[in-house]
Amino acid sequence: MFAAIHDTFGEPAEVITPREIERPEPAAGEVLIRMVLSPIHNHDLWTIRGNYGYKPELPGAIGGSEALGIVEALGDGADPELLGQRVVAAGVHGTWAEYFTAPAAALLPLPDAIPDSAGAQLIAMPFSAISLLETLKVTEGQWLIQTAANGAVGKIMSGLAKARGIHLLNLVRRDAAADELRKAGMTNVLSTEDPDWTAKARDLIGAAGAVSAIDSVGGEMAAKLVELLGIDGELVVFGTATGAPLALSSGELIMKHVTVKGFWGSRVSKEMAPDTRRRLITELVGLAVRGDLPLETGGDFALSQSPDAMKAALVPGRGGKIMLRP
Repeated sequence: MFAAIHDTFGEPAEVITPREIERPEPAAGEVLIRMVLSPIHNHDLWTIRGNYGYKPELPGAIGGSEALGIVEALGDGADPELLGQRVVAAGVHGTWAEYFTAPAAALLPLPDAIPDSAGAQLIAMPFSAISLLETLKVTEGQWLIQTAANGAVGKIMSGLAKARGIHLLNLVRRDAAADELRKAGMTNVLSTEDPDWTAKARDLIGAAGAVSAIDSVGGEMAAKLVELLGIDGELVVFGTATGAPLALSSGELIMKHVTVKGFWGSRVSKEMAPDTRRRLITELVGLAVRGDLPLETGGDFALSQSPDAMKAALVPGRGGKIMLRP
């Protein structure tokens, strides 16, 4: 079978190579899945560079961590009803291949109303977003701020917040990105290129300030978000687009009793109670069926074109997830 493989850590477009390898066999409790579509997530790219929380064994590491496919074979103990079903698997390793194995218990069969392009990315980013929202202090009728609102998680968060009745302030770093989001129907969008953006943000949020803020940028943006938080507010670090250390004002933190904490979806997912997981996934599936969960694609590439797909995944301002297909 064909697979997108890296033998060393490095820039994805430079180290990922498509080549033929032996097709895997499912172990006990696993299934073999014929991949239909597999997205390229940011954490997949960080993994290939060697700077993510998970490091695969080298050489011969197959990229990818989420995919939609068809169950082709069963390992011992796997539910026979899964055979032939269209499923999505997330939190697994090696999905950028014509075939991959996954634990049978971790699969989510999909209703026909969800198209392949949405189903292939239904779990990883949406589940991180809804898990994050679940942990925040903000509730219905209160204000939440997010940076990187034009990213995959940002767009998903917009749909989730709307469904839960939460007011969301969406921040982006470019005027052009703000215009694109407004044209797509997103509200309360501000560009931090605007020198008056903080004043406009305060006008929207009101004197009480926001309850929660999500930062995926880093650097000086953290201090601006803390300024917009109210008493006992929280700043949650979800990512770092700039890679810069957080710049925070001690005075603001002290006087407002602001909490600063990180969020890593992989850990939260592993520690989550099964009942909570089922409830959140059911909510996601319902939103996806109704078309209320923004899951856009920015194009698809064959596995044989995987180096080009890596380059496309790094293009700023792309419309959605780049996908790999057999």
